[in-house]
Amino acid sequence: MSEQNKPNQSRRQLLKNIGLSVAASTVISGTATAVQAKVEQPENNKNDNTTGYRETQHVRDYYETL
Repeated sequence: MSEQNKPNQSRRQLLKNIGLSVAASTVISGTATAVQAKVEQPENNKNDNTTGYRETQHVRDYYETL
């Protein structure tokens, strides 16, 4: 009967380990997010030859037909 009154130590240890694992993973994921959030500043290059949208005369002519 004395064995029935003793608490199960392995079960308590398992619950402690689960709690510590969750806390540790939360801290690690928060640190990893802060490291990944670093933003690099683009270089200011005045001679940038981009081929983006340009409103030229034939584009304006098309817009007038709409």
